[in-house]
Amino acid sequence: MSERLGVAHAVALSSGTAALHVALLNLGVGPGDVVVTSTMTFAATANAITYTGAEPYFVDVVPETGNMDPAALEQALSRLEAAGERVGAVVPVDVLGKAADYTRLEPVIAAFGPPMLCDAAEALGAHHAGRCVGSFGRASVLSFNGNKIMTTSGGGMLVTDDEAFAARARYLATQARQPVVWYEHTDIGYNYRMSNLLAALGRAQLSRLDSMIERRRTLRSRYKQFFSTLDGVVVFGADHDDDDNVWLTSILVDEAVAGWTTEELRLFLQADQIESRPLWKPMHLQPVFASARGEITGAAQHLFETGLTLPSGSSISDGDRDRVFARLEAFVRGHPGGA
Repeated sequence: MSERLGVAHAVALSSGTAALHVALLNLGVGPGDVVVTSTMTFAATANAITYTGAEPYFVDVVPETGNMDPAALEQALSRLEAAGERVGAVVPVDVLGKAADYTRLEPVIAAFGPPMLCDAAEALGAHHAGRCVGSFGRASVLSFNGNKIMTTSGGGMLVTDDEAFAARARYLATQARQPVVWYEHTDIGYNYRMSNLLAALGRAQLSRLDSMIERRRTLRSRYKQFFSTLDGVVVFGADHDDDDNVWLTSILVDEAVAGWTTEELRLFLQADQIESRPLWKPMHLQPVFASARGEITGAAQHLFETGLTLPSGSSISDGDRDRVFARLEAFVRGHPGGA
């Protein structure tokens, strides 16, 4: 994996969440700190921050990609600096396989000084400015959960160019055991190792990564062609497809123009046992983080309310693909103004 991404070190772990937790500990994040992250992400990003005792601070996104808004980030960091609060890290998230705008984020973060830890859990195989996602920041985190393009059933990885950072992560992930013949511990450690059996599965999956991405890209193209004839519907982030790993394909629907909602389509597909889901519900709207602070513009909430993720897997058979599109056509025919 380190060769694939062009980084010096890779530490295989039990999950992407474990990788986030260990990386934050490596950065010295702890109680009293604030960690700034995107509000549009899976709960694991925010959960890992809370594991350290730090406070997650949510930043809204740009509507084109659903990734962290550099302008909102600058406002957040300015606000926190003025209040004298310590920002332990900034954690951008590469949402649905689309790379965050590191060209704009990096100088903002550098101006304020906290380290950047990249949550690339969804974006293995994506690129930004000619670089592989996973090669940015002090370190990056990958996920090999069962829903990712390549999987080890459950698993994750920490990747970094910093040898000491990788060594410390490996140490913490193996119960912080000292290198002596008896069991000696001077730190609290974690059982975050990836098993050798799952690592073997990951090696086989990695050899197929490009072909799996290409199969998803073909499906994305078919969705784009289908929805290009419908007013009020766009494929989410389609302008960034060249750098996207096309992990998931989603649409955004303007009900006033299309004449139907994403929820109507979701229920229609569900009746035929075809799964679809809204985009991530923003973290600042989650009950567990109701009291969390943030720099919120409303962009992430709008994506959640108007977006729907459609079947996107690289293992979907040709027959099932045809069935999905047949049901989409049936739905559109049944809605005035949709055809």
